[in-house]
Amino acid sequence: MDKRGSFGGTSSDDVEAPLLPPPARDDGAQELRLPPSWVRALLAHRYPAVAAGPAAAAAVCALVDLAVGGGAHAHHHREARNMLAVLAWVFLWWVTGAVPLAVASMAPLFLFPLFGVSSADAVAKAYMDDVISLVLGSFILALAIEHYQIHRRLALNITSLFCGDPVRPPLLLLGITGTTFFVSMWIHNTACTVMMMPVATGILQRLPRGGAGAGTGAHDEVRRFSKAVVLGVVYASAIGGMATLAGTGVNIILVGMWSTYFPEQEPITFSSWMSFGLPMALILFLALWITLCLMFCSNNTGKALSGYLDRSHLRRELSLLGPMVFAEKMVLAVFGGLIVLWMTRNLTADIPGWGALFHNNVGDGTVTIMMATLLFIIPSRKNKGEKLMDWDKCRKLQWDIILLLGAGFAIAEGFRSSGLTDILSDGLRFLKGAETVVIVPVACIVSGVVTEFTSDDATTTLLLPLFAELAKAIDVHPALLMVSGAVGAQLSYLLPTGSPSNVIGFSTGHITIKDLVTTGLPLKLVGIAALTVLMPTLGNITAAQIMSKN
Repeated sequence: MDKRGSFGGTSSDDVEAPLLPPPARDDGAQELRLPPSWVRALLAHRYPAVAAGPAAAAAVCALVDLAVGGGAHAHHHREARNMLAVLAWVFLWWVTGAVPLAVASMAPLFLFPLFGVSSADAVAKAYMDDVISLVLGSFILALAIEHYQIHRRLALNITSLFCGDPVRPPLLLLGITGTTFFVSMWIHNTACTVMMMPVATGILQRLPRGGAGAGTGAHDEVRRFSKAVVLGVVYASAIGGMATLAGTGVNIILVGMWSTYFPEQEPITFSSWMSFGLPMALILFLALWITLCLMFCSNNTGKALSGYLDRSHLRRELSLLGPMVFAEKMVLAVFGGLIVLWMTRNLTADIPGWGALFHNNVGDGTVTIMMATLLFIIPSRKNKGEKLMDWDKCRKLQWDIILLLGAGFAIAEGFRSSGLTDILSDGLRFLKGAETVVIVPVACIVSGVVTEFTSDDATTTLLLPLFAELAKAIDVHPALLMVSGAVGAQLSYLLPTGSPSNVIGFSTGHITIKDLVTTGLPLKLVGIAALTVLMPTLGNITAAQIMSKN
């Protein structure tokens, strides 16, 4: 799944579409005005965008001088300048799509040694640690759920429960968005959107897209409700992912950078993050549901939908799936067991979790890979010798996301070791001495603005190292800035470029950029306000048990 929103089959990264239309053969004058063939070839292969990366790096090395003094610090400043050059190169490749996302994310593997930022062994280690293992195992479990149609069964059960008879649009929206929210808590939010959007659009296929056979007023109600369903899936997947570590790459990056910059602090665990993230997500989910109901549902919506959608339709589709078979039950059992292990590995300071039995050497990624491995051992009872999963079913693994996370950890280490974060954080020293109610929204807003123009994972990768060093410079607890920055990066609600989930919703044709902005802006404001309240209160009570050990 790339940021352009391709759902499967031939991805846009595999086939290059020409950027220029073919020349018009019937108009000689028009053909003469076209650029030369070699120019068209350069543009079609994105060579200018490819060259922009090394050109930016060369410009930084030639023009930027980070040294504020000579002597012993000259070498340190040279490393920081080189790190900034590498960052410019990788960032331009990410933004312009000069090369596929996965390829751009592997660039630090050769750029760091070439620019003297770090050794080949050091940068390679960032691409596989316990956090990456958690993501890899979660993706395998998500593929198993998708393969056996468990997500579809869950969605149809819950939406038929909430549909009502006659149709009650607010309750139906609650069922669809609530299902998406719950699924996204346990698998990556992009994977959740890919799973749930076909379910949502399948429901909408029963509704008319044109005005034939329906009055103008009824058609408008149906069209507005269709927007609400698509927006609900897009935003509920993003909000649900905020609640747990497995739900989004941003939280995974936060965990990795926290352990990199503050190894002396207690690590962020699945249960400790959930104690803070779940209340935050629930507030945003409630705001989402209320916003959708107020903006897209009216007293006439239920009447307009009643002729096309009712509980019997959903139950008929559910009956076509048949009863749950052994394979589905075992996948659910493995998934449920993993959630229990995640939640109980570390409990409280007084009540140790099961991780204490292994001297706390076991991480969340350890148990995720262990449970994912069971899928390749347990028989499916469908065909002789067939297991629940085989590696052929894992061809759809989102390696681009995994490599992007690895690049994020490598860049974070490069920021720290080169001293670049010390230099860049000086620009935000004006926050020193400011109150928490000022620091939290400022960090969230900075991150929230940047994330609208690039992916939320890339925003987190770029900004969290700055916030980590800034926290040291202005003498505040690092969790205050880093968590605020991570949450702000997840509030990418306004533009399609903000996250792959936005692209998926946009590609359905039911919503426009205006719909994203008008619906996402209130949610963004609620998120900033909720974070400002929760960080100095709930954040100090619950997240303190793992993030505030001084």
